[in-house]
Amino acid sequence: MMSNFIYTTALDKIRRMKKRIKVIQGGSSAGKTFSILPILIDKAIKEKGQEISIVSESIPHLRRGALKDFLKIMKSTNRYIDKNYNRSLLKYTFNNGSYIEFFSVDDESKLRGARRYTLYVNECNNVSQDAYNQLAMRTSGDIYLDFNPTGKFWVDDVLEEDDSEKIILTYKDNEALPQNIIDFLESKRELGKTSSYWENWCRVYLDGLEGRLEGTIYDKWDTIDKVPENGDLVSYGLDWGFTNDPTSMVAVYRYNGELIIDELIYETGLLNSDISKKIKMMNVSREKYIYADSAEPKSIAEMKRYGHKILPVTKGKDSIMYGISILQEFKLRPTKRSVNIIKELENYSWKKDKSGNVLNVPEDKNNHSMDALRYLAMMSLGNKRKGPVFRIG
Repeated sequence: MMSNFIYTTALDKIRRMKKRIKVIQGGSSAGKTFSILPILIDKAIKEKGQEISIVSESIPHLRRGALKDFLKIMKSTNRYIDKNYNRSLLKYTFNNGSYIEFFSVDDESKLRGARRYTLYVNECNNVSQDAYNQLAMRTSGDIYLDFNPTGKFWVDDVLEEDDSEKIILTYKDNEALPQNIIDFLESKRELGKTSSYWENWCRVYLDGLEGRLEGTIYDKWDTIDKVPENGDLVSYGLDWGFTNDPTSMVAVYRYNGELIIDELIYETGLLNSDISKKIKMMNVSREKYIYADSAEPKSIAEMKRYGHKILPVTKGKDSIMYGISILQEFKLRPTKRSVNIIKELENYSWKKDKSGNVLNVPEDKNNHSMDALRYLAMMSLGNKRKGPVFRIG
């Protein structure tokens, strides 16, 4: 294909993909980017007037990754012409009028701007679904999406479309990988036998399989088929929502030292009267309190008038961390029907700074059921505690 370029199994597998939307899931050093780029370069050279966009979460991310690799490939194959590269626009124009441009999703003018023929979203799990939709609707040809499977995200929705397909790549598909990197990766197998962290790491970065998101707040959890018959009901948690955010209500049971979590409500557009009707239709105990966000005192008063045993959550300094620290002491067991709780547990994470360092602050997203659960924990499980002692997962 190219001089001074190793034609890897990864590249061959991607080339064989036939459908318009090509989803490339893979582990570390699988050669995803280094395989997609030469395919796009060939397309630009062989077909006149090709408009190709390579997009990522930020310009620094592009400069460290896809753009750097693009320039390396172009130079190593003697195809690079310096005057064709516009450094300010991050755009390389070929002699036949085709071009490959690089931009980030935080550039609104690019995101909702000109149309293109081919799109490549690099590490698409770091890009919002709305940003992807804006790009996809302006793309008439092939779309390439690559990512490390650190957790669930919107790509599952894309794969439901008829014109999409997915492959999984690993470091074993990359014959260009130096042996010292192979040795490093494979050395983690032993660690994975005794460490849940390294087990998950190997699953994601060695085997290219879906794992749990790095930096998630709750790492001690697993699903259970249903609430055990002898589970001891603790109480209920309720997080208000309406237009954009769902109202979420959970029930928690103690069982063998674990907390069983069952999803009761997770729905947008509910009035308090609707919430009341749903609660009355379910087998909700009248003996146990429903603990709700104190930010809506009128809603709490209204629910009381409907006959529900409901109390506002007592909040204070560090109350979020306090609630999290209580829950981190237990293994959490959501029931299999609690699909939204499971999704939030998979994605509820600590914030990171621009350098990727984990902060002691939760992300304010993927947290509707998590907040309802935390309210319950603070009021029903933490009364005897003196204060928060939390850990970052």
